[in-house]
Parts: sequence; structure tokens; C-alpha cells
Amino acid sequence: MVLGALLFATMGVCVKYASVWFTSAELVLWRGVIGIVFLWVIARCRGVSLATRYPGMHAWRSTIGVVSMGAWFYSIAHMPLATAMTLNYMSSVWIAAFLVGGALLAWVPVPGRDGSLPRPPLQGPLVLTVLAGFAGVVLMLKPTVADSQGFAGMVGLMSGLTAAFAYMQVVALSRLGEPEARTVFYFALGSAIAGGGATVLSGEATPWSAWTFGHAAWLVPIGVLAALGQLCMTRAYASAKTQSGTLLVANLQYSGILFAAIYSVLLFGDPIDAAGWAGMALIVASGIAATVLRQRSLPKAPAEEH
Repeated sequence: MVLGALLFATMGVCVKYASVWFTSAELVLWRGVIGIVFLWVIARCRGVSLATRYPGMHAWRSTIGVVSMGAWFYSIAHMPLATAMTLNYMSSVWIAAFLVGGALLAWVPVPGRDGSLPRPPLQGPLVLTVLAGFAGVVLMLKPTVADSQGFAGMVGLMSGLTAAFAYMQVVALSRLGEPEARTVFYFALGSAIAGGGATVLSGEATPWSAWTFGHAAWLVPIGVLAALGQLCMTRAYASAKTQSGTLLVANLQYSGILFAAIYSVLLFGDPIDAAGWAGMALIVASGIAATVLRQRSLPKAPAEEH
């Protein structure tokens, strides 16, 4: 998992460099094209068939995944790498917010509802983790908004929100027995289609960016690093045979924020003040707490669900 987090953070570096010459839609396109080739080879080597009985579910997972990735790439291009990475890792906090929201809705009086039915607990600790997570967002985005990058910050938050939906869809597909290689392949296919369509329909007279082979060289590691990162994460969860092991693996993903912060400071000279570091720490702590609380509420946490 730590290696996978490092690969994703390194991919973010490549995206930031490549965003100088390519639009976010083009990056999504080429990430998908390169991923298709790479994952097709992996599937052939593993003997995994790419045929599926659930094309609709894959289409929905690809749609929300592409929206999340496009928003993430946009925020990387317009914000410090560490900030964009942290906002994308808000997915655990968003899932906790969904659970809290569902519990609150169950307490709202509705005509015709049987009042004798038991209501779910309000889960006070989970509420506190959600509030802490969004307090971390405020701390991180305060200097960003002052620098007129508020829109990129909102897009980064949306990447974390849609990543939460994508995560839940991956869980649903895994419960149906879909191999990870197949799920990731269709996500790459959806990325190529959506990225190409968004580029063509951008309204520009010349939608394709002018580039050289030196510029295009940044595209290859984006696709390869993304695929390798996903394979590392899959192997990590498959190796976690117990609930505590799965919990450890899930929380080690936040090491990606540390790697992104190091890259951000050393490679791009992005200043991270005390409020920014405090915001990152709050988001990481709330994400870990939300994961722990969710795991405790489940009867079991099989590795294949991640």
C-alpha cells in the first residue's frame, strides 16, 4: 500500500508537469489509452477474461471515476500538489458524511412512517470525524482562496466526493465477483472515451494541444504509474487476511499525502504554512478515524471489497 501511494503521488508529479502542455481532458484521454494497453497485457498474462456480465455497472463506475479523475487532474494543475492530493483523499470523510446524513434522515418525521420502528443511532463519533475533516479543509483552503484559487479548491473537493461514489461502486462490483483487472480496464476504457469526447467538444477551434515528443514523454508514466499503483493497492488488500490487517492497509494509503507534500516542497517550491500542515493532519486523522469506525460497525471486512 505504501508503494502504491508513492506511485500515485509520483503520477501526480507527472500530471502537474504535463498540465503545462495538455488540458485536463487530454490527460484523462491519454491516461486511459495507455492504461488500456497496459491492463490488457496484464489481463492476458493472468488469464483474466475482459468480458463482463455487468456492463451497466462498469459504465456507471467509469463515469463517476472519470469525473473524479478529471477534477483531480484539474486541481493538480491549478493548486499545490499536496493540497490537491489531500482533497482527493477526502473520500473516506465523504463516505462517513453519507452515513451520518442517512442516519439523520431516518430521524426526520415523515407522514405514514411507523413511529414504533427503531431508528439508527446518530453515531456521534462519526459526526465528529466529519466535522474535523471539513475543519481541515477550511485550514488548507484559507490561503488558497486568498490567492484566487478557490474554484480549483472546490473542484478538488468534488474529486474527493466523486471518488467516494466510485469506491462504493467498486465494492459493489467486487461483491459480484468482478476481477480488479477487469474493473480497472473498463475504467481506463471509459477514461479514453470521456477524455477524447471532452477534448473534441471543448469548443476550441483547435481542441488538440500542440506538443512535442518531449512533452508527450510525460504521458506514458501517467498511465503506467496509475495502473501499477492500482495493482499494488489490490495486492495489499488481497494480502490482508484479517480485519485488523485490512484496517492497517486502508490507513496506510494516507502516506500518499506525505509523499505529495515532499514532492510539492522539493520539486515545485510550494510553501505549506502551519495552517496547511494542520489541515492535512486533521484530514488524515479524520479519514483514519472514519475508516476505523466504519470497520467496527461491520461484521467483517473482506479484503476483496476494497
